Amino acid sequence: MKNTESRVPARLDEEEEEKTKTPQSIQVDKHLFEARTVLITGPITQELARDVSARLLALAQVSNDPITVIVSSPGGHVESGDMIHDTIRFISPEVRILGMGWVASAGALIYISVPKERRYCTPNTRFLLHQPSGGAGGQATDIEIQAREILKMRDRLNKLFAEATGQPMERIEKDTDRDYWMGPEEAIEYGLVGRIANSVRDLD
Repeated sequence: MKNTESRVPARLDEEEEEKTKTPQSIQVDKHLFEARTVLITGPITQELARDVSARLLALAQVSNDPITVIVSSPGGHVESGDMIHDTIRFISPEVRILGMGWVASAGALIYISVPKERRYCTPNTRFLLHQPSGGAGGQATDIEIQAREILKMRDRLNKLFAEATGQPMERIEKDTDRDYWMGPEEAIEYGLVGRIANSVRDLD
C-alpha cells in the first residue's frame, strides 16, 4: 500500500509563506545561510523572533563557525527581542553583530547580546535607548498589574544596558527616561559599540 501521508507544516501558515517566496528570495536565503549571516530588519515581532531564532539554531547545528547578525530595526515587542537576545547567547558559535541604519529600543536589546568587542556598526548608524512603554487598559486592578510589570521590565532592561556598556545604573536610568539618541562615535564613547566597520574587512 502506498504511503500517501503528506508533510505537516510546522505552522498552519508555513505553506502559504513558501508559496509567496520567489526563486530569487530562495536563492538569497541560501546564500545568506552559506555565508552564516542572519538579517534582523524592521519591527521586532513574534514572527520575526521565531524566524531569526530558527535560523540561528539551524546554523549552530550545521557548524560551530562564527555567525554574523545584521540589525536594522526601530524596535518593537520586548519579549520577542528577549527571545533573539537569549538565543544568541544560548548557541555555541561565536556571534558578531553589525548595526546598520538604526538600532533602536528592542533592536538595541538584541544588539547587546554579544560582548562589546563583537559589536560593530556602519558609519551612518543611529542608536536609540529608551524605557519600555505599554498601553495599559481594562479594570483598575489589571492596569495596576500591567504598570508594575512595565516597571519591572524597565529595571531589568536598564540592568542589561548598564552591564553591556559599563555605565552606572544611575546614568542608564537618567538617559532612558526619555529617548536617548547616539551616533556611532557617541555610542563607542558610551560603551555600546565596539568598533565602526567601513567595510566587511573590518569585521575580521
